[in-house]
Amino acid sequence: MKFLKGTKLYSILTGTCPVCQQESMYVEDNPYKMTRIFKMHEHCSNCGTKYKMEPSFFFGAMYVSYALGIAFSVAAFVITYLLVGSDLVTTFWVITGTLIVFMPVIIRLSRNIWINFFLNYNPKAGES
Repeated sequence: MKFLKGTKLYSILTGTCPVCQQESMYVEDNPYKMTRIFKMHEHCSNCGTKYKMEPSFFFGAMYVSYALGIAFSVAAFVITYLLVGSDLVTTFWVITGTLIVFMPVIIRLSRNIWINFFLNYNPKAGES
């Protein structure tokens, strides 16, 4: 993934600080540890970027998570119904299972995308 360093895509996929891309925004890197899925550092220890710019900042990520949920559902539909040839009931259950299994990933990705709308990469961030 180092070849993407300096792009928004790198920060979105890795969950690193969108400004310096040096440290994870999350206290726990594993999104499947459900008790800590929303735990984020207040500031980046490298560049000092404040992640929660205002109270309830990440409520906007709900809109992004809706779009990601649709994308995951469409992908599950295409694979199950069109490529594998399952019936519609089986396809429905596969889509439901996909959304349940990938819910923590969708939550984290939506937060990463949302914060990257507002902050940009700065290669000089964190330098003294």
